[in-house]
Amino acid sequence: MEQKKKKKIGLVPKLIIGIIVGILIGSTCPEPVIQVLVTLSGLFSAFLSFVIPFIIIGFVTAGIADLATGAGKLLGITTAIAYGSTLIAGSIAFVVASVLFPKFITSEVAAQIGDPSAGQASAIFSIPLEPMIDVTAAIVFAFMMGLGISALRNKGKGEVLYKFFNEFQDIVTATLSTVIIPLLPLYIAGTFANITFAGQVWSILGVFWKVFVTVIPLHLIYLVCQFSFAGAIGGKNPFTMLRNQIPGYLTAIGTQSSAATIPVNVGCAEKNGVTKQIREFVVPLCATIHLSGSMISITCFTTAVLMMNNMPHGINVLLPYIAMLGVAMVAAPGAPGGAIMSALPFLPMVGIPSEGGLASLMIALYLTQDSFGTACNVSGDNAIAVIVDKINSKMLSKGDKTAA
Repeated sequence: MEQKKKKKIGLVPKLIIGIIVGILIGSTCPEPVIQVLVTLSGLFSAFLSFVIPFIIIGFVTAGIADLATGAGKLLGITTAIAYGSTLIAGSIAFVVASVLFPKFITSEVAAQIGDPSAGQASAIFSIPLEPMIDVTAAIVFAFMMGLGISALRNKGKGEVLYKFFNEFQDIVTATLSTVIIPLLPLYIAGTFANITFAGQVWSILGVFWKVFVTVIPLHLIYLVCQFSFAGAIGGKNPFTMLRNQIPGYLTAIGTQSSAATIPVNVGCAEKNGVTKQIREFVVPLCATIHLSGSMISITCFTTAVLMMNNMPHGINVLLPYIAMLGVAMVAAPGAPGGAIMSALPFLPMVGIPSEGGLASLMIALYLTQDSFGTACNVSGDNAIAVIVDKINSKMLSKGDKTAA
């Protein structure tokens, strides 16, 4: 008799369970119990900070090195469009957040939340685990190596380094999938237990469910804008293209993976009339470099956290942050929760600590909607494919030998 396969609980339900358990523990257990959970969360946080520079080196280096094998001029065009789309998405999210969030994140709400660390239980002990390399150095090193390997591969060299960094990326991915992601519910439970113990949890959740409700419609609105723009350039009906994109969107929601959605997304591009060579080039490439949905989510959550804590949140604060994330998240979809993990080191740019209660709140909130962000990312890839296909056809008509 065949054994019944055990159904695995997904990450989002685990996070929700972690939040509920954390609230229950924080509201019913004595301080020593809270301290034990906070200690475990603190140890996890230290390890996460240690791993983050390696995430950047592993994914950014390999991602940039892979870009060198593209189709010349079209590679640059596609990358520029993807980066531009990501920046526009973040900018729109900032504008919407700046207009809507003050309606429910008032000065009274911010005063209720107050200092996020006030009244919280302290850890029993901590381990001084410092990162081997700081984040800025990791970014510079990743770009230097990625661009260097790209140049070498174009000369028929650099394969040893290319394989090394791809295998290093595999190690980082394994660390994320076997250690970081499975332990996230414990980390989240510790955070929510502590903020519940301090009496802040309901004020914070009262804000974030409204942010969450804002983010999902914003994803859909941005998709309509992307396909409308692509339709205007490519001479196609945007609503027909959106209808054709539904299988890719739903697949991304179900798998929470840009990579797993690529075959379905290529099929969607074919229905939209994108030529074979362009759809097979643009869709896999944009699956790693185009993160408009992720950018919308992270920008909204970051802006909300800044407003909740009465911190500066103007365009002069957020724009450099958005611009940096657009680069740092290259190849982030290759890792579970890669976008938010890549964003953590840059939170200090806007004044938010990259570890601790606020950071863990952002992780929890981002991952609970990650499937929708991924769906927005991959669906937008096909809007870019339509644009690049049109550009390529014009290049061919002009006899450009660098066209695909």
